[in-house]
Amino acid sequence: MSVIRNYQKELDKIIEKIGVAEGGAPNLFLHSCCAPCSSYVLEYLRQYFRITVFYYNPNITEDTEYQKRVAEQKRLIAAYNAAGGGCPIQIMEGDYEPGRFFEMAKGLESCPEGGERCFACYELRLRETAKRAKAGSYDYFTTTLSISPLKNAAKLNEIGERLAAVYGVSWLPSDFKKRDGYKRSIELSRKYDLYRQDYCGCVYSRVAR
Repeated sequence: MSVIRNYQKELDKIIEKIGVAEGGAPNLFLHSCCAPCSSYVLEYLRQYFRITVFYYNPNITEDTEYQKRVAEQKRLIAAYNAAGGGCPIQIMEGDYEPGRFFEMAKGLESCPEGGERCFACYELRLRETAKRAKAGSYDYFTTTLSISPLKNAAKLNEIGERLAAVYGVSWLPSDFKKRDGYKRSIELSRKYDLYRQDYCGCVYSRVAR
């Protein structure tokens, strides 16, 4: 019988330890899928971590859509930094390489949304995040993806933990939709007038939409 894990409580325990540790806030390398999903995550985690947002999303298969989304991410971070209220947020934009996504998706084109193609896409993005986190000597890495009700938090954490063991960087467990995180992201998207896309970015999800 499998045990259902509460990733939010696991995160709470890590944050509690951070609160009593000496040496300042740890460094977090945060993969972000988009500005709306990152809005709550940044508001929440910047109280405890020095965050570098890693914008790496080769699943966005149209250049104009990619440019629009990355611009919104940068605009939101600039607004948060101007407002203060936590550690300054940095951003690193990864390479835009949709060819890697299409190579990964070969043989999985007909998979339903939320299935094996999506899991492979999670791994593609998280593996690059883990590599960069290792190269930058970050304390933790994680992703904003778990805030979405359409994303499988258990699978994301499973992949993240496996990659943490491979690259030697701690995975920060998360299920950011908990405690009304998704609801708060909608409120913040309205506050900052963020572009909220209605599909993940890939051609397959656009068709499914």
